[in-house]
Amino acid sequence: MIPAITFSGQHVALFGLGGSGIATALSLIEGGAKVLAWDDNPESVATAHEAGVPVADLHGIDWSAVAFFVLSPGVPLTHPKPHWTVDLARAANVEIIGDIEIFVRERRRLAPDAPLIAITGTNGKSTTTALIAHILRSAGRDTHMGGNIGRAILTLDPPQPDRFYVVECSSYQIDLAPSLDPTAGILLNVTPDHLDRHGTIENYAEIKARLVAGSHTAIIGVDDSFGMAIAARLEGEGRSVQRISVRSRPDGGLFADDDQILLSSGCAAEPLASLTGIGSLRGRHNAQNALAAVAACRAVGLTNGEIQSGLKSFPGLAHRMEQVGQRGDVLFVNDSKATNAEAAAPALSSFSRIRWIVGGLPKSGGIEALRPFFPRIVKAYLIGEAAPAFAATLGETVSYEISGTLSSAVNHAAADAEGDGEVVVLLSPACASFDQFKNFEVRGDAFRDAVLALPGIEPIGRGG
Repeated sequence: MIPAITFSGQHVALFGLGGSGIATALSLIEGGAKVLAWDDNPESVATAHEAGVPVADLHGIDWSAVAFFVLSPGVPLTHPKPHWTVDLARAANVEIIGDIEIFVRERRRLAPDAPLIAITGTNGKSTTTALIAHILRSAGRDTHMGGNIGRAILTLDPPQPDRFYVVECSSYQIDLAPSLDPTAGILLNVTPDHLDRHGTIENYAEIKARLVAGSHTAIIGVDDSFGMAIAARLEGEGRSVQRISVRSRPDGGLFADDDQILLSSGCAAEPLASLTGIGSLRGRHNAQNALAAVAACRAVGLTNGEIQSGLKSFPGLAHRMEQVGQRGDVLFVNDSKATNAEAAAPALSSFSRIRWIVGGLPKSGGIEALRPFFPRIVKAYLIGEAAPAFAATLGETVSYEISGTLSSAVNHAAADAEGDGEVVVLLSPACASFDQFKNFEVRGDAFRDAVLALPGIEPIGRGG
């Protein structure tokens, strides 16, 4: 844990007592702050109280005595309307921050030069974060990963000059971290998302831009109009900007050419790394993630050789194009995280012959947007509530069966793939899981278990 000594002796109100909220409260208490915490969920309040966190309904406290208000990133700050605690804090002119901001202030106090890589973007954050942390660790660096990727940032070890931090940041977290100043900040992309919490895509993009605006080196994906504009603006302000692209060749930036990652300089291009044969980094979307990782690792002093070694051994993330096993020429891939058509497209674009397990609780629009990939589908195995509607979309274009359950789909697809040559049995459901599973993780685990139970399967391990 990182004791938040910066706040020692000060009165701090806190709202939001999920796992990260309780961790934040305990960090503040350990650092000597006088904390009062609350949540709208009585069970969360009870859990926090049992953990040793002082609790009190923030309606009734003396806000004039409060120095800081710590808000959970899951609680509305601005849209659709501010949470009631936000209104009380603003009325009392109390600064509103989050746990990332507390970490930033502790880093400045303890080790301001400790390398910090912060990652944001609409898509690809988690894979990029995990990839960077893996490369650093494989190169022997003392590396800690946290933030939006799952581990509360204040549960990491305290900053030291030679300790590397890799932090995934959502737009909600950035909005509560005004002092965020990474060594290398990454903005992967901006597409419409979370507009219910930010009002407009312009507001959303501007919040994302804050992460790179405060960075020593700003690494920005320029394959969308927002990234292009943000990069140009920061460069005009004299910031150090490193553009990355899978669609163009930005001068002075990193770009992808097939499986090669290169640094552009005028007419020349310097090879930096190769993704050839790295199954966990298939597809254009993963090429962008790798571009960002290479740029960030170079910015904090790694050599090209260290980076290449880390890329080759990257296991990937569970449920995101996770290679589970192989039987002969048949590869089994778990992409359970693809809970809508847009999310399924990267996996479908990454393989040429696919036995596709698809379905679940359907989202608006179904799979019509995936029609350009239908020629790649050898056969579809339809599961869950979406099966009849998806069968109608596939029609006579794609061979299909209604398998019903995931286990049946795996068994039938595996049997059909015998003697089929090189083919991928791909779970990329383009649906939510809730008709048959608690969440996409449980669905992906069920797929993995079903695959590994097949006779003759050779486990690859996570990502291979």
